[in-house]
Amino acid sequence: QLQLVESGGGLVQPGGSLRLSCAASGFTLDYYAIGWFRQVPGKEREGVSCISSSGGITSFADSVKGRFTIFRDNFKNTVYLQMNSLKPEDTAVYYCAATGGSSCSLGWYEYDYWGQGTQVTVSS
Repeated sequence: QLQLVESGGGLVQPGGSLRLSCAASGFTLDYYAIGWFRQVPGKEREGVSCISSSGGITSFADSVKGRFTIFRDNFKNTVYLQMNSLKPEDTAVYYCAATGGSSCSLGWYEYDYWGQGTQVTVSS
């Protein structure tokens, strides 16, 4: 069974950092592009970042550029989202998703497999 599991969310003060992990089981991530998305109640799911299957292409939403980085460790079958200089507006449930092929997209509709999400709360 193909499964993605996010971890690393939590409560952090403004200006703090968190590292989210997206671990795959039941399949290898080597051939999948991975995206990170976030959603708050009443709003559309937003693409945050993505990384191609090779790791050579990354993309970021304007709202997180310069603060977030994404990288993958195919040996650990895991993709990470490093979030620095967090702001209250980053508060959301964060999801990772996988799509076959090498492309990297911030469009949630491009992705086939989804994790259950992890809550990130930025508050003092």
